[in-house]
Amino acid sequence: MTPDQPQPISIRDESIRLGQLLKLAGLAEDGFHAKELVENGMVKVNGDIETRRGKQLHVGDTVTLGDETVVVAAE
Repeated sequence: MTPDQPQPISIRDESIRLGQLLKLAGLAEDGFHAKELVENGMVKVNGDIETRRGKQLHVGDTVTLGDETVVVAAE
């Protein structure tokens, strides 16, 4: 994996909420931290700033926080 490739984060179900993915990927310490990151406009989903922690993500969606990007992958 090269630094410019997003890290895959596998999920069991068809979708996952943004806040849950941030925790699963280790980008947020807990739910409160995830909420702060999202509400402060620090998280991008598919290249666009996302301010809804409950945003449903599906396989192939990318999430970026700072210089780290992860992609939702099927388990």
